[in-house]
Amino acid sequence: MSDLIEQQREHFENISEKYYNARRATNHLCLKKLMWHFFFKNKKHLKNQQLSVLEPMCGYSEGKSILEENIGNLGSYEGFDYSSVLIKKVKEKNPALHVYVQDISTFKSDKKFDIIIIIGGLHHVPSMCEQVVENLKNNLKEGGSFILLEPTHNNIIFRKIRERIYKKNELFDQETEKAFILKDLNQMFLKNGYTLKDQIYPGLLSYILFYNPDAFPFLNIGGKGLVKLLFRIDSLFFRNYIGRKLSFATLSLYSTH
Repeated sequence: MSDLIEQQREHFENISEKYYNARRATNHLCLKKLMWHFFFKNKKHLKNQQLSVLEPMCGYSEGKSILEENIGNLGSYEGFDYSSVLIKKVKEKNPALHVYVQDISTFKSDKKFDIIIIIGGLHHVPSMCEQVVENLKNNLKEGGSFILLEPTHNNIIFRKIRERIYKKNELFDQETEKAFILKDLNQMFLKNGYTLKDQIYPGLLSYILFYNPDAFPFLNIGGKGLVKLLFRIDSLFFRNYIGRKLSFATLSLYSTH
């Protein structure tokens, strides 16, 4: 298990520069802004509350920026990642930020937070994600929110497509990454005492074209106008059966009550 963690760490550090540069692309940033704004639109209870936040597998602390943009200033923020390269880069940009090197599989803390946010992290530790979800519940306050964006699939055709992509594309490591069947992801949280409060299925056409420009640069076509148009169409399906069946990703909010 520790060998797989080390393999994933080395893989991500090898691609981290390409990953970071691609995710500054205009279309990607436009899509991400639209997606998170849509998700937080009906969550007024989280806004302007000065909440405490933990971001495991924080990467470049993307979750912090997303929360600040959508719910206002945070009361406190703490993030960690198993990549010392990423943490060093985050520290270079913001030396005062409370981020540190830590493996999520061995993380222990007595602190409790209002929000835990993980963006595309759990599928990098498929052999231990249930243990991680169980352990992190100890760090969430009663009534706290666990916000999660993960690659998912809900039909066998899309599963086969993703498996082929993971096998053929050098930006992915097939041995240490595994997307979730959506019902299995939800069940993992439910049986560990969480409640599913909200879930949207944004992994549709705009996501396919613009969310992973590092892995699929040839799909990054058009400009912000096209991103907005396709997102508007996709959003009609974000909370229905069609979206659930066809989405390559799921954005969820689980709670401790």
